[in-house]
Amino acid sequence: MAPFSLMTASVQLLARSLSVFSGTSLLSRVLPAAYTNPVKSLSSQVSSPPKRPLNGYMRYVIQQMSVVSRLNPEVKKTDVMKKIGQQWSSMSPEQKRPFQEAFLQEKEQFSITLQKYKAQLTPAEIQQQALEDSQRKAKRKAHRRKQELRNLGKPKRPRTSFNIYLQEKAEGTSGIFSSNNMKNLSQNWKNLLSHQKKAYIELAEDEKIRYKNEMKLWEDQMAKIGRLDLIRDKSLSAYREPSTKAAAKSVKATKPKQKEVTVTAQSETTRKTTKQQGSAATQLRTPKKIV
Repeated sequence: MAPFSLMTASVQLLARSLSVFSGTSLLSRVLPAAYTNPVKSLSSQVSSPPKRPLNGYMRYVIQQMSVVSRLNPEVKKTDVMKKIGQQWSSMSPEQKRPFQEAFLQEKEQFSITLQKYKAQLTPAEIQQQALEDSQRKAKRKAHRRKQELRNLGKPKRPRTSFNIYLQEKAEGTSGIFSSNNMKNLSQNWKNLLSHQKKAYIELAEDEKIRYKNEMKLWEDQMAKIGRLDLIRDKSLSAYREPSTKAAAKSVKATKPKQKEVTVTAQSETTRKTTKQQGSAATQLRTPKKIV
């Protein structure tokens, strides 16, 4: 078992990095009081927006991370997270209640602090905060979209000839180039003769063919599971159902006829009205015979 001082230091460092636990919270029901130090309440933060409290699951993760990692030192962090997630799913509502109650209590304090924080903002600061929030939401949405495509096995985009050149130079290294190294490599690439670049260009063309074939198979699979929203616009027409295409054609074909019928009906009505008006005018002009 790890020394007491080491566990205390690790928990204190984690609490300081998160900065969400208040001294009056129910955290004492989750972690021993000797492991934690009182942290400033959210109400004392006026210069920066308050941070949202961690939900019950994340509190359980914080408690179990060091324990599971210590018992399984050879397991990767991602696998540790999966194991903790499985433990949380198998817990009963009574076992989860302390973590969830701690979250609810801090959530109430967070709402009060957030209202106080917003009350002291200027209109310009409110507008800037709204802009930053929308940017963060867009970034999270793009990240989730990227993760979804990765999970669905979307093929990687083809490498360019220059990227293949860089990857070749990165072999045997960490793969991370400094700005000076990138400038030198870019200049060396520009200085290469045509016949020296030919091999990289041919590999890049092979990458394009590979990507095209893999994307065709992947889009076929997406069409089978009904995910047409993931198919590129230029390929989408090939996956539309024949009935949809026929319906679109019939709509286009019937629109001019409807217009023509409407015009014909209007013309017929106009002729009848004109004829009736002419008959009425004739009767007015014809004098009655005196008997």
